[in-house]
Amino acid sequence: MSAGVQTILGPDGPIARALEERFESRPEQIQMARAVAGAMQSGTHLFVEAGTGVGKSFAYLVPAMLRCLNHRETIVVATNTIALQEQLVERDIPLLIATLGSAPGPGAPGADSDAWAGSIRPVLVKGRGNYLSIRRLQLASARQARLLPDEASRRTLHQIEQWAYATSDGTLSTLGPMDRPGVWDRVQSDSGNCMGRRCPQYQRCFYQSARRRMEGANLLVCNHALFFSDLALRVKGHGFLPRYDHVILDEAHHAEDVASDHFGMTLSEGGVRHLLDTLFQPRSGKGYLTMLRVAGADDQAARQAVGQTRAAAEAAGFFFGALIDLHESIPGSSGRIREPGAIPNELTGAMRDLAILLARLRDNVSSEPDRFELNAYAERATEIADTAEALVDQSVQGCAYWVEITRTYRGRPRVRLACSPIEVGPILRRVLFEDGPGVILTSATLGTDSSDDGDPFAHIKTRLGCEHAKTLLLGSPFDHAAQVRLIVDRSVPDPKRGGSGSPAYLDALCARISHHVLDSDGGAFVLFTSFATLNAVADRIGPDLEARGLRVLVQGRSGPRLEILERFRLCPRAVLLGAASFWQGVDVPGPNLRNVIITRLPFEPPDRPIVEARLERIAERGGNPFFEDSLPRAIIRFKQGYGRLIRSATDSGRVVVLDPRIRTARYGRLFLRALPEGVPVEEIPAAAGDRSPALD
Repeated sequence: MSAGVQTILGPDGPIARALEERFESRPEQIQMARAVAGAMQSGTHLFVEAGTGVGKSFAYLVPAMLRCLNHRETIVVATNTIALQEQLVERDIPLLIATLGSAPGPGAPGADSDAWAGSIRPVLVKGRGNYLSIRRLQLASARQARLLPDEASRRTLHQIEQWAYATSDGTLSTLGPMDRPGVWDRVQSDSGNCMGRRCPQYQRCFYQSARRRMEGANLLVCNHALFFSDLALRVKGHGFLPRYDHVILDEAHHAEDVASDHFGMTLSEGGVRHLLDTLFQPRSGKGYLTMLRVAGADDQAARQAVGQTRAAAEAAGFFFGALIDLHESIPGSSGRIREPGAIPNELTGAMRDLAILLARLRDNVSSEPDRFELNAYAERATEIADTAEALVDQSVQGCAYWVEITRTYRGRPRVRLACSPIEVGPILRRVLFEDGPGVILTSATLGTDSSDDGDPFAHIKTRLGCEHAKTLLLGSPFDHAAQVRLIVDRSVPDPKRGGSGSPAYLDALCARISHHVLDSDGGAFVLFTSFATLNAVADRIGPDLEARGLRVLVQGRSGPRLEILERFRLCPRAVLLGAASFWQGVDVPGPNLRNVIITRLPFEPPDRPIVEARLERIAERGGNPFFEDSLPRAIIRFKQGYGRLIRSATDSGRVVVLDPRIRTARYGRLFLRALPEGVPVEEIPAAAGDRSPALD
């Protein structure tokens, strides 16, 4: 098996012949492919850190496809970002099928490309809610006058109808933006109201067609959210994905957070209000229940359901209002709720009563489609009731519970009550790693040098519950020592000592950002760890940079994330100020990105409820929360930020670090050690009055 992947990926192999001058021989890629093939052969788990440029997608796809061919196995590939899923499905997998099918090699079925293509059956798997239900669309269209509350909602429905005639796959990703996104809920495929083979549109159903393709596939590509959602459902005895033999988790540094979300629970005010407004909207008097009364359903039962919908809306108001009061009663609160029963819970009873009335109405209506609609609404009301009860009573052990309040641009509060496992590792150990398929976990950033035992994978293995997995650490094939200048600018004060929000700190930070941006004539990513600092800097230096002819793009102000990124790619003198998602998963090869400025070492805020709970758990068992958790996470994110600069062998530029702790703190050297070997470090001295000695 390993000889097969080496021949296929080697300098004289079929891929090299097909790509000709575009092919680059990468020993690291072959090493990774051999390790993946060996792990699949033995059924063991494997962590692989593969630096930028290794070509890790080919390194796991080739052995995966050979397993599909030679052993009739089924393999799941899960990524975190849509961009990587599209790359795999639209580019990498078709290229490999065409290339290997036309050039026989070890493991290939022969020179017949159709034979290879027929043996490899890839499919992009999406969650059910992404698919249009033709039957529900027709139902909503016929009832729109009484079902939809306003003209904007009806325009959105007409937009969906026009798209439905043209779409080939019926998935939300091809629909485009909607004025009223909530209308999609009335036309999407839903397990609670699916009529199955009794549906008059069964043969045309987009979801059922996708389901048949998935059942017949042997190479399934999905996102992390769907994979871990399926894993959580399997614990309850029913999953979504078919049986599989191996799992490949790409972008695996996201796996813990995504798994934690899907093994936790959440209840949002918006979600509750959406269900209740769908049933009956007091202002307009419209909604599903009003439509039922006009259609001749049991009038008394429908009126009772309307009355209970009003009562549930009132209970929801008290419930989420109490959460706001609780959050505001503790100044500086992170929102964490440490004790059960912190608020009264009338919502559970009101939603259960509503579910009973909806089920009763379901049993009395003559229309079969309406019976399925009511069944789905009753199931959703029951789910809300159960979730509210579990969250308020804190009945799920080992979780951190919190309330989260954000504000709309009009200042209206958005309230969410949630919980997540403090440690998801024990759960994944039990449901994925102990008796499940072999799992390959890979990313450009998995390892750190912060553990006492010298294992750079110690943190990620512990957090994911796979301590005995094999590991492989592969550097980037790019010449970082020649392509990158690393500048440590110590003239900005220590953000911990002076306070990152102090005027003196912001003055120095803005001055140095402007200096480095102008020095490279734009072409810069400026990465922040907080939106408050990002916005303050944008307000101070944005107008001046624009006056000098640079194009300033600000996350949260200049448009949607992907639109901002595309505008940056097209402008040679742009400056992008970003936080959060711009540290990772962003690819801008070429000279338009030549300067990455890291304003602060990316430690997670310690007062985030789940972070706070993780650190407390480590301290309770006698560990060191900073070195066991905070530092490894920060190093991984720092590597992600650094990795934005060099995306190809011809890229070059500088990475500027404006946090002096990388040289003054004892742990700072661990950030530097995490970077590719040989990168030269240039240092700008500390400003007068802030001359903390470097600690080597």
